[in-house]
Amino acid sequence: MRRSSFRFGPPRLIGVELEWLTARADGTAARPELQAIVDALGVHAPRTVAAASSARPLPSGSVVSIEPGGQVELSSVPCASARQVCDRLVADARMLRSLLSRRSLLMLDSAGDDVRPPRRRLLRTPRYSAMELRFDRIGPMGRLMMNSTAAVQVSVDAGADDDELRRRWRLLHAIGPAMIAAFACSPELNGVPDGNWVSQRMRTWLQLDPGRTTSVSDPAEYPAWALDAPLLCVKSTGSDWYAPPDASFADWLAGSLDGDLGRRPTADDLDYHLTTLFPPVRPCGHFEVRYLDAQPGDLWQVPVAAIEALLTSRAVMDEAEAITAPVAGRWEEAAEHGLGSLELRAAAVGLLALAAEASPDMRFTAALDAAAVRCCRGRGPEDQSR
Repeated sequence: MRRSSFRFGPPRLIGVELEWLTARADGTAARPELQAIVDALGVHAPRTVAAASSARPLPSGSVVSIEPGGQVELSSVPCASARQVCDRLVADARMLRSLLSRRSLLMLDSAGDDVRPPRRRLLRTPRYSAMELRFDRIGPMGRLMMNSTAAVQVSVDAGADDDELRRRWRLLHAIGPAMIAAFACSPELNGVPDGNWVSQRMRTWLQLDPGRTTSVSDPAEYPAWALDAPLLCVKSTGSDWYAPPDASFADWLAGSLDGDLGRRPTADDLDYHLTTLFPPVRPCGHFEVRYLDAQPGDLWQVPVAAIEALLTSRAVMDEAEAITAPVAGRWEEAAEHGLGSLELRAAAVGLLALAAEASPDMRFTAALDAAAVRCCRGRGPEDQSR
Protein backbone atom coordinates (compact mmCIF):
# COMPACT_ATOMS: atom_id res chain seq x y z
CA MET A 1 0.00 0.00 0.00
CA ARG A 2 1.28 3.44 -0.86
CA ARG A 3 1.82 5.96 1.91
CA SER A 4 -0.77 8.18 0.20
CA SER A 5 -3.37 5.63 1.29
CA PHE A 6 -3.16 7.18 4.78
CA ARG A 7 -3.98 10.78 5.61
CA PHE A 8 -1.99 11.76 8.66
CA GLY A 9 -3.14 14.43 11.07
CA PRO A 10 -4.43 14.84 14.62
CA PRO A 11 -7.35 12.42 14.97
CA ARG A 12 -10.52 14.46 15.25
CA LEU A 13 -13.14 13.16 12.82
CA ILE A 14 -15.66 10.34 12.92
CA GLY A 15 -18.07 9.15 10.26
CA VAL A 16 -20.78 6.49 10.11
CA GLU A 17 -22.52 4.45 7.42
CA LEU A 18 -25.87 2.87 8.25
CA GLU A 19 -27.63 0.19 6.22
CA TRP A 20 -31.24 -0.94 6.32
CA LEU A 21 -32.96 -3.83 4.60
CA THR A 22 -36.10 -2.66 2.79
CA ALA A 23 -39.48 -4.27 2.31
CA ARG A 24 -42.86 -3.55 0.81
CA ALA A 25 -45.39 -2.28 3.28
CA ASP A 26 -48.10 -4.59 1.88
CA GLY A 27 -46.77 -7.48 3.94
CA THR A 28 -45.49 -9.53 1.01
CA ALA A 29 -42.12 -11.19 1.16
CA ALA A 30 -41.00 -9.65 -2.13
CA ARG A 31 -38.12 -7.22 -2.27
CA PRO A 32 -38.91 -3.71 -3.50
CA GLU A 33 -37.98 -3.05 -7.11
CA LEU A 34 -35.10 -0.69 -7.76
CA GLN A 35 -37.29 1.81 -9.58
CA ALA A 36 -39.67 2.01 -6.62
CA ILE A 37 -36.77 2.91 -4.32
CA VAL A 38 -35.32 5.43 -6.77
CA ASP A 39 -38.73 7.05 -7.30
CA ALA A 40 -39.27 7.27 -3.56
CA LEU A 41 -35.93 8.96 -2.95
CA GLY A 42 -36.36 11.48 -5.77
CA VAL A 43 -33.37 13.80 -6.14
CA HIS A 44 -31.66 12.00 -3.25
CA ALA A 45 -31.35 8.76 -5.23
CA PRO A 46 -28.26 8.09 -7.34
CA ARG A 47 -28.96 8.89 -10.99
CA THR A 48 -27.08 5.69 -11.72
CA VAL A 49 -26.95 2.78 -9.33
CA ALA A 50 -23.21 2.53 -9.91
CA ALA A 51 -22.36 5.57 -7.81
CA ALA A 52 -23.97 7.42 -4.95
CA SER A 53 -22.06 10.62 -5.76
CA SER A 54 -24.76 11.66 -8.23
CA ALA A 55 -27.37 11.91 -5.47
CA ARG A 56 -28.20 15.17 -3.71
CA PRO A 57 -27.27 14.89 -0.01
CA LEU A 58 -30.05 14.90 2.56
CA PRO A 59 -30.42 18.08 4.66
CA SER A 60 -27.86 17.03 7.30
CA GLY A 61 -25.33 16.07 4.66
CA SER A 62 -25.76 12.30 4.43
CA VAL A 63 -25.58 10.64 1.02
CA VAL A 64 -27.96 7.83 0.06
CA SER A 65 -26.81 4.76 -1.84
CA ILE A 66 -28.46 1.47 -2.76
CA GLU A 67 -27.07 -2.03 -2.22
CA PRO A 68 -27.62 -5.14 -4.38
CA GLY A 69 -30.43 -6.63 -2.30
CA GLY A 70 -32.39 -3.38 -2.09
CA GLN A 71 -30.73 -2.18 1.12
CA VAL A 72 -30.52 1.57 1.51
CA GLU A 73 -27.43 3.15 3.03
CA LEU A 74 -26.78 6.51 4.61
CA SER A 75 -23.18 7.78 4.60
CA SER A 76 -22.61 10.69 6.94
CA VAL A 77 -20.31 13.61 6.46
CA PRO A 78 -17.19 13.47 8.67
CA CYS A 79 -18.01 15.05 12.02
CA ALA A 80 -16.08 16.29 15.02
CA SER A 81 -17.83 14.03 17.55
CA ALA A 82 -20.07 11.01 17.93
CA ARG A 83 -22.86 13.28 19.14
CA GLN A 84 -22.68 15.42 16.02
CA VAL A 85 -22.60 12.51 13.60
CA CYS A 86 -25.42 10.73 15.45
CA ASP A 87 -27.63 13.82 15.49
CA ARG A 88 -27.10 14.37 11.78
CA LEU A 89 -27.82 10.74 10.92
CA VAL A 90 -30.92 10.59 13.12
CA ALA A 91 -32.35 13.57 11.24
CA ASP A 92 -31.46 12.20 7.82
CA ALA A 93 -32.68 8.69 8.67
CA ARG A 94 -36.02 10.17 9.71
CA MET A 95 -36.31 11.91 6.35
CA LEU A 96 -35.20 8.79 4.47
CA ARG A 97 -37.84 6.72 6.26
CA SER A 98 -40.48 9.31 5.39
CA LEU A 99 -39.49 9.39 1.71
CA LEU A 100 -39.74 5.62 1.44
CA SER A 101 -42.97 5.34 3.41
CA ARG A 102 -44.72 7.63 0.91
CA ARG A 103 -44.21 4.85 -1.63
CA SER A 104 -45.25 2.13 0.85
CA LEU A 105 -41.67 1.01 1.46
CA LEU A 106 -40.29 0.12 4.89
CA MET A 107 -36.80 0.36 6.38
CA LEU A 108 -36.15 -2.72 8.52
CA ASP A 109 -33.90 -2.69 11.59
CA SER A 110 -32.77 -6.27 11.10
CA ALA A 111 -29.12 -7.06 10.32
CA GLY A 112 -30.15 -10.22 8.46
CA ASP A 113 -33.07 -11.06 6.18
CA ASP A 114 -34.68 -14.18 7.63
CA VAL A 115 -37.52 -14.37 5.07
CA ARG A 116 -36.41 -13.73 1.49
CA PRO A 117 -33.85 -15.68 -0.53
CA PRO A 118 -30.60 -13.88 -1.42
CA ARG A 119 -31.32 -12.82 -4.97
CA ARG A 120 -29.65 -9.82 -6.60
CA ARG A 121 -32.27 -7.81 -8.44
CA LEU A 122 -30.40 -4.53 -8.25
CA LEU A 123 -27.02 -3.14 -9.32
CA ARG A 124 -26.47 -5.02 -12.56
CA THR A 125 -23.06 -3.40 -12.90
CA PRO A 126 -19.75 -5.01 -13.93
CA ARG A 127 -18.35 -4.77 -10.41
CA TYR A 128 -21.25 -6.53 -8.74
CA SER A 129 -21.50 -9.12 -11.49
CA ALA A 130 -17.82 -9.95 -11.04
CA MET A 131 -18.26 -10.03 -7.29
CA GLU A 132 -21.18 -12.43 -7.51
CA LEU A 133 -19.29 -14.68 -9.93
CA ARG A 134 -16.22 -14.81 -7.71
CA PHE A 135 -18.15 -15.49 -4.52
CA ASP A 136 -20.42 -18.11 -6.13
CA ARG A 137 -17.34 -20.19 -6.96
CA ILE A 138 -16.56 -20.34 -3.23
CA GLY A 139 -19.98 -20.87 -1.67
CA PRO A 140 -23.31 -19.27 -0.72
CA MET A 141 -22.00 -16.63 1.69
CA GLY A 142 -21.25 -13.99 -0.93
CA ARG A 143 -24.83 -13.74 -2.17
CA LEU A 144 -26.07 -13.69 1.40
CA MET A 145 -23.74 -10.84 2.33
CA MET A 146 -24.57 -8.82 -0.79
CA ASN A 147 -28.33 -9.22 -0.71
CA SER A 148 -29.48 -10.09 2.78
CA THR A 149 -27.42 -8.27 5.41
CA ALA A 150 -27.12 -4.79 6.91
CA ALA A 151 -24.38 -3.24 9.01
CA VAL A 152 -23.16 -0.24 10.99
CA GLN A 153 -19.78 1.00 9.77
CA VAL A 154 -17.71 3.51 11.74
CA SER A 155 -14.82 5.49 10.24
CA VAL A 156 -12.12 7.22 12.30
CA ASP A 157 -8.93 9.09 11.51
CA ALA A 158 -5.72 7.09 11.17
CA GLY A 159 -3.69 9.36 13.45
CA ALA A 160 -1.01 12.02 13.42
CA ASP A 161 1.99 9.80 12.71
CA ASP A 162 3.12 6.19 12.25
CA ASP A 163 3.12 5.46 15.99
CA GLU A 164 -0.42 6.70 16.52
CA LEU A 165 -1.57 4.89 13.40
CA ARG A 166 -0.22 1.61 14.76
CA ARG A 167 -1.83 2.15 18.17
CA ARG A 168 -5.25 2.98 16.74
CA TRP A 169 -5.09 0.12 14.23
CA ARG A 170 -4.10 -2.34 16.97
CA LEU A 171 -6.86 -1.10 19.28
CA LEU A 172 -9.61 -1.41 16.64
CA HIS A 173 -8.54 -4.99 15.97
CA ALA A 174 -8.14 -5.88 19.65
CA ILE A 175 -11.67 -4.82 20.55
CA GLY A 176 -13.22 -6.41 17.45
CA PRO A 177 -14.29 -9.82 18.83
CA ALA A 178 -15.70 -8.30 22.03
CA MET A 179 -17.60 -5.66 20.04
CA ILE A 180 -19.00 -8.32 17.70
CA ALA A 181 -20.21 -10.29 20.71
CA ALA A 182 -21.70 -7.20 22.38
CA PHE A 183 -23.65 -6.07 19.32
CA ALA A 184 -24.44 -9.31 17.48
CA CYS A 185 -28.09 -9.40 16.45
CA SER A 186 -28.44 -11.45 13.28
CA PRO A 187 -29.09 -15.02 14.45
CA GLU A 188 -31.48 -15.68 11.57
CA LEU A 189 -30.60 -15.47 7.87
CA ASN A 190 -32.61 -17.16 5.16
CA GLY A 191 -30.41 -19.45 3.08
CA VAL A 192 -27.46 -19.68 5.43
CA PRO A 193 -25.98 -23.18 5.87
CA ASP A 194 -26.80 -25.05 9.07
CA GLY A 195 -25.26 -23.59 12.19
CA ASN A 196 -26.45 -21.38 15.01
CA TRP A 197 -24.43 -18.16 14.95
CA VAL A 198 -25.39 -15.03 16.87
CA SER A 199 -24.08 -12.89 13.99
CA GLN A 200 -24.90 -14.65 10.74
CA ARG A 201 -24.02 -11.38 9.01
CA MET A 202 -20.46 -11.48 10.31
CA ARG A 203 -20.32 -15.18 9.49
CA THR A 204 -20.92 -14.36 5.84
CA TRP A 205 -18.01 -11.92 5.83
CA LEU A 206 -15.62 -14.31 7.54
CA GLN A 207 -16.41 -17.19 5.18
CA LEU A 208 -17.30 -15.67 1.80
CA ASP A 209 -13.68 -15.27 0.58
CA PRO A 210 -11.08 -15.58 3.37
CA GLY A 211 -8.23 -14.28 1.24
CA ARG A 212 -10.14 -11.03 0.94
CA THR A 213 -11.81 -10.70 4.34
CA THR A 214 -9.42 -12.00 6.99
CA SER A 215 -8.17 -9.65 9.69
CA VAL A 216 -4.66 -8.20 9.50
CA SER A 217 -3.75 -7.15 13.04
CA ASP A 218 -0.32 -5.71 12.17
CA PRO A 219 -0.51 -2.69 9.85
CA ALA A 220 3.03 -3.41 8.62
CA GLU A 221 1.70 -6.66 7.11
CA TYR A 222 -1.22 -5.06 5.29
CA PRO A 223 0.60 -4.02 2.09
CA ALA A 224 1.87 -7.55 1.41
CA TRP A 225 -1.52 -9.01 2.31
CA ALA A 226 -3.28 -6.62 -0.06
CA LEU A 227 -0.97 -7.50 -2.95
CA ASP A 228 -1.41 -11.22 -2.32
CA ALA A 229 -5.21 -10.96 -2.11
CA PRO A 230 -7.07 -12.42 -5.12
CA LEU A 231 -8.22 -10.08 -7.83
CA LEU A 232 -11.96 -9.57 -7.78
CA CYS A 233 -12.23 -7.80 -11.11
CA VAL A 234 -10.25 -5.65 -13.53
CA LYS A 235 -11.90 -2.46 -14.74
CA SER A 236 -12.34 -2.14 -18.48
CA THR A 237 -14.43 -0.20 -20.96
CA GLY A 238 -16.69 -3.20 -21.50
CA SER A 239 -19.22 -4.92 -19.30
CA ASP A 240 -17.01 -7.92 -18.49
CA TRP A 241 -14.45 -7.03 -15.84
CA TYR A 242 -12.81 -10.42 -16.01
CA ALA A 243 -10.09 -11.40 -13.53
CA PRO A 244 -8.32 -14.78 -13.76
CA PRO A 245 -9.56 -17.00 -10.91
CA ASP A 246 -7.33 -16.91 -7.82
CA ALA A 247 -4.75 -14.64 -9.43
CA SER A 248 -3.43 -11.94 -7.09
CA PHE A 249 -2.46 -8.35 -7.70
CA ALA A 250 1.13 -9.43 -7.05
CA ASP A 251 0.82 -11.90 -9.93
CA TRP A 252 -0.33 -9.07 -12.16
CA LEU A 253 2.59 -6.89 -11.08
CA ALA A 254 5.04 -9.70 -11.79
CA GLY A 255 3.76 -10.10 -15.35
CA SER A 256 2.15 -13.50 -14.83
CA LEU A 257 -1.17 -12.25 -16.21
CA ASP A 258 0.09 -10.59 -19.38
CA GLY A 259 -1.52 -13.28 -21.52
CA ASP A 260 -4.86 -13.02 -19.72
CA LEU A 261 -5.17 -9.28 -19.30
CA GLY A 262 -2.93 -7.88 -22.01
CA ARG A 263 -1.47 -5.11 -19.90
CA ARG A 264 0.34 -4.32 -16.67
CA PRO A 265 -1.46 -2.70 -13.73
CA THR A 266 -1.51 1.04 -13.13
CA ALA A 267 -1.73 3.02 -9.90
CA ASP A 268 -5.45 3.40 -10.57
CA ASP A 269 -5.75 -0.40 -10.81
CA LEU A 270 -4.11 -0.72 -7.40
CA ASP A 271 -6.40 1.89 -5.90
CA TYR A 272 -9.42 0.02 -7.25
CA HIS A 273 -8.11 -3.35 -6.06
CA LEU A 274 -7.90 -1.95 -2.53
CA THR A 275 -11.62 -1.15 -2.66
CA THR A 276 -12.36 -4.84 -3.28
CA LEU A 277 -10.73 -5.96 -0.01
CA PHE A 278 -13.02 -6.32 2.99
CA PRO A 279 -11.09 -7.03 6.22
CA PRO A 280 -12.85 -6.25 9.53
CA VAL A 281 -10.82 -3.02 9.72
CA ARG A 282 -9.96 -1.47 6.36
CA PRO A 283 -7.53 1.40 5.74
CA CYS A 284 -8.61 3.91 3.11
CA GLY A 285 -7.05 7.16 4.22
CA HIS A 286 -8.88 6.65 7.50
CA PHE A 287 -9.88 3.40 9.24
CA GLU A 288 -13.21 1.73 8.51
CA VAL A 289 -14.60 -0.49 11.27
CA ARG A 290 -16.69 -3.05 9.39
CA TYR A 291 -17.59 -5.68 11.99
CA LEU A 292 -20.81 -4.32 13.54
CA ASP A 293 -24.32 -5.62 12.87
CA ALA A 294 -27.11 -3.16 12.16
CA GLN A 295 -28.88 -2.41 15.45
CA PRO A 296 -32.53 -2.12 16.52
CA GLY A 297 -33.96 1.39 16.39
CA ASP A 298 -31.45 4.09 17.24
CA LEU A 299 -29.19 1.75 19.21
CA TRP A 300 -26.59 1.99 16.44
CA GLN A 301 -25.45 5.08 18.33
CA VAL A 302 -24.12 2.92 21.17
CA PRO A 303 -21.26 1.20 19.29
CA VAL A 304 -20.46 4.53 17.60
CA ALA A 305 -20.14 6.18 21.02
CA ALA A 306 -18.12 3.21 22.31
CA ILE A 307 -15.55 3.45 19.53
CA GLU A 308 -15.20 7.20 20.05
CA ALA A 309 -14.72 6.71 23.80
CA LEU A 310 -12.20 3.89 23.50
CA LEU A 311 -9.96 6.05 21.29
CA THR A 312 -9.98 9.10 23.56
CA SER A 313 -6.52 8.66 25.10
CA ARG A 314 -3.50 6.40 25.23
CA ALA A 315 -4.40 5.32 28.77
CA VAL A 316 -7.93 4.28 27.72
CA MET A 317 -6.58 2.46 24.67
CA ASP A 318 -4.06 0.56 26.82
CA GLU A 319 -6.80 -0.45 29.28
CA ALA A 320 -9.11 -1.53 26.46
CA GLU A 321 -6.36 -3.70 24.99
CA ALA A 322 -5.72 -5.27 28.40
CA ILE A 323 -9.44 -6.02 28.84
CA THR A 324 -9.72 -7.68 25.44
CA ALA A 325 -6.33 -9.44 25.36
CA PRO A 326 -7.84 -12.84 26.39
CA VAL A 327 -10.17 -12.82 23.36
CA ALA A 328 -8.02 -11.05 20.77
CA GLY A 329 -8.25 -12.70 17.36
CA ARG A 330 -11.30 -14.81 18.25
CA TRP A 331 -13.41 -13.41 15.40
CA GLU A 332 -15.27 -16.59 14.45
CA GLU A 333 -16.00 -17.53 18.05
CA ALA A 334 -17.44 -14.06 18.63
CA ALA A 335 -19.69 -14.31 15.58
CA GLU A 336 -20.80 -17.84 16.43
CA HIS A 337 -21.19 -17.79 20.21
CA GLY A 338 -21.11 -14.11 21.14
CA LEU A 339 -21.96 -13.50 24.77
CA GLY A 340 -22.45 -17.24 25.22
CA SER A 341 -18.68 -17.40 25.66
CA LEU A 342 -17.91 -16.31 29.21
CA GLU A 343 -14.57 -14.82 28.20
CA LEU A 344 -16.13 -12.81 25.40
CA ARG A 345 -18.92 -11.72 27.72
CA ALA A 346 -16.44 -10.53 30.33
CA ALA A 347 -14.48 -8.63 27.70
CA ALA A 348 -17.64 -7.01 26.30
CA VAL A 349 -18.81 -5.94 29.75
CA GLY A 350 -15.41 -4.53 30.68
CA LEU A 351 -15.05 -2.75 27.37
CA LEU A 352 -18.46 -1.06 27.52
CA ALA A 353 -18.00 -0.08 31.15
CA LEU A 354 -14.69 1.49 30.22
CA ALA A 355 -16.32 3.28 27.29
CA ALA A 356 -19.03 4.66 29.59
CA GLU A 357 -16.37 5.99 31.95
CA ALA A 358 -14.21 7.44 29.17
CA SER A 359 -16.92 8.89 26.94
CA PRO A 360 -16.43 12.61 26.38
CA ASP A 361 -20.20 13.03 26.06
CA MET A 362 -22.41 12.48 29.09
CA ARG A 363 -25.38 11.81 26.81
CA PHE A 364 -23.90 8.45 25.89
CA THR A 365 -22.85 7.37 29.39
CA ALA A 366 -26.20 5.89 30.38
CA ALA A 367 -26.60 4.02 27.09
CA LEU A 368 -23.10 2.54 27.35
CA ASP A 369 -23.71 1.54 30.98
CA ALA A 370 -27.00 -0.06 29.96
CA ALA A 371 -25.23 -1.98 27.21
CA ALA A 372 -22.65 -3.22 29.73
CA VAL A 373 -25.43 -4.42 32.06
CA ARG A 374 -27.19 -6.10 29.14
CA CYS A 375 -24.02 -7.93 28.16
CA CYS A 376 -23.43 -9.00 31.76
CA ARG A 377 -26.82 -10.70 31.60
CA GLY A 378 -25.91 -12.35 28.30
CA ARG A 379 -28.62 -10.45 26.41
CA GLY A 380 -28.45 -9.11 22.85
CA PRO A 381 -29.17 -5.57 21.64
CA GLU A 382 -32.80 -6.41 20.96
CA ASP A 383 -33.32 -6.63 24.74
CA GLN A 384 -31.92 -3.13 25.26
CA SER A 385 -34.37 -1.73 22.70
CA ARG A 386 -37.41 -2.77 24.71
